Amino acid sequence: MTVRKATTEKMRQDALKIRNDVFVVEQHVAPELEWDEFDQKPETLMFVDYDMDETPLSTGRLRILPEYGKVERICTQAFARGKGSGRKIMEAIENEARIQGVTKLKLGAQVTAIPFYEKLGYEVCSDIFLDAGIDHKEMQKQL
Repeated sequence: MTVRKATTEKMRQDALKIRNDVFVVEQHVAPELEWDEFDQKPETLMFVDYDMDETPLSTGRLRILPEYGKVERICTQAFARGKGSGRKIMEAIENEARIQGVTKLKLGAQVTAIPFYEKLGYEVCSDIFLDAGIDHKEMQKQL
């Protein structure tokens, strides 16, 4: 598996397809809630993990805000879950954040994904809130 920063239109489209498959199709998130203005901004960094056959497995994005980095849209295709692809995306995002001088990351985790993020050193820092009709909690990590 190889994680790459999405620097080409094909890579960005691979990232968007994974998000569509996972969030819109599998989790029934309304498309107008999934797609936002940040998807088109060049400063929004997207990452894609590919297998040896160049099949896109997982994706995530990073936005650098004034006080922290915002980790968003982390997801893995159903056939690739449990094989380390999501962890590799998170590691790539954290490495890029460090390169950019970020010392703190925040993310909104689906409640069912909290154990995944806790294994990576993230801590819950909010009560439950709804995002796209799904229970989430805010999490953060000092880098």
